Order: sequence, then C-alpha cells, then structure tokens
Amino acid sequence: MTVIAAACIQLRSGKDISENSARAEDLIRAAAGDGATYIQTPEMSNVLVRSREELIARIDVLDRDIFVSMARRVAAELRLFLHVGSVAVLLDGGRAANRAVLIAPNGEIVETYDKIHMFDVDLPDGESWRESSTYRPGAQVPVIDLPFGKLGMAICYDIRFPALFRAQSRLGAEILSAPAAFTRQTGQAHWHVLQRARAIENGAYVISAAQGGLHEDGRETFGHSLIVDPWGGVVAELDNDSPGHLVAEIDLTKVARARARIPAIVNERNFDCRMSQAFREEPA
Repeated sequence: MTVIAAACIQLRSGKDISENSARAEDLIRAAAGDGATYIQTPEMSNVLVRSREELIARIDVLDRDIFVSMARRVAAELRLFLHVGSVAVLLDGGRAANRAVLIAPNGEIVETYDKIHMFDVDLPDGESWRESSTYRPGAQVPVIDLPFGKLGMAICYDIRFPALFRAQSRLGAEILSAPAAFTRQTGQAHWHVLQRARAIENGAYVISAAQGGLHEDGRETFGHSLIVDPWGGVVAELDNDSPGHLVAEIDLTKVARARARIPAIVNERNFDCRMSQAFREEPA
C-alpha cells in the first residue's frame, strides 16, 4: 500500500475533557466518512488549561483518560489508525506528560511519545510560557513501521529542532508529524515555513494537525492544519483557525523519488565545529 487517505482534525479544545472528546469524535467520524484511514488530532487534544494547578486537577493517567478511551473505541469501530497528537496525562509527583498516542485499527495503543522540547519562551508582545514547570520532557523519539509506511512522532515545538526529524528519517521515516497548538504570534511568522522545511530537508511527508482560535483559557492558537509533500508542496491545508477536518491522499512513492533527486540523507557527513578567533589589530 503506497497511497493512503490521511486526515488532520483541527480542534479548539477547552477545559472540559468530555466536551472536547465529543467534538473531536464527530470530526474523526467525518474524516473517516471521507475515506481517511490515518487520522491525526492536534497537541493537547484532551484539554487546554493554562493554570498548572487546574490542569493537574483535571487530568488523569493515560489508561483513564477520557479522550484516549474515546479514540481507542472509535479507532476499533472504524478500523483505522488514529494518531492522538497529544494529551496531557498525569504523572507522579504532581507533574504531567505531553504525550502523543498512536492507536491501531484494533483499538490497541501501539506507541506513545512524550514531548521532548519544552516551550519556555518570552514572546515580544508579553506572552510568556514555561512548559517545563508543568511537563516532564521525554527522552526518546519513535519511528513506527506501519502497514502503509514508517511514521515519526513529534509534537509542536519539536518542529524547531531539525536533528530530531533527521534522526527519524535516517531510520527510514517517510511520514513526519508535528501536531501542534502553535501560538497565533509564532504561527503567523513561522508555521508554514517550518513544516515545509522539515519536509524538504528529509524528503518526507509532514502531517501536522493544529489547535485553532481563541480558547477558554484565553490563549489564541494559529490553526492552519497542514499536509506537506516530500518536495515541500502543500498538499492540503485548513486555511483558518476554526474546528474542522481535511483529508488528502498521500503517495509514499514520492518519498523515494524526492530522496533520489536530492540524496541529502545519504550525502550527510559527520563534522566538527570550532570557534575561531578573528584577527584583531593591536592598538597603536
């Protein structure tokens, strides 16, 4: 199988996990009705809460998460691969994980990934985020060998770290992913170029479902869920920040074709980097 129908689900998650799950289920079913057999939801599909204390009070461990339970049930019923872009799940010690979950057509969880790179930034308009104060970062990034191709899992801010996606591509990943809750400010500046750059660098598809719009906790996210092909072309986009879904065919023979035309992975060499002192003329 080299051609599949892939889908992105765009959400505007709020604070109520049950409500978020119900809205997402409707969109997942709509995407499946349009023929999708691989469906991806965005980062923090289950809940978006800015307050650390309120988040910890609302979430649960993975096995009891309402959103993941819904996703497993629906994946089994519809017989498709459901990639939950991420959910906030409870860990010990009052911390959380920002965890992606891949569910097989039998409803079983086949892989998880905990977001590695924490979004700890102060943006120019005064917007400030400290994910590391709430979330425990992961340390391993997976590539999953699926019946239709090899999938690399990542989340949101990871898209700014090319080495992660290169490592996955060296292991044969043909589809890269960065489901996200990009802020409106950073999304307007960098969302499209980052998705296309990772695709071009690695000769791979990049599929990134997104959160969009003004959320209950006051944050604004950019939306614009994307599927980019291995040559950097946008295959499909939800060109807005509203909840919805997109479905597009992806042809994995294009991965081998792109990597043959520009064999950057094969041509890559190890190197050392050193600091060199520029010549400075001594004062007279």
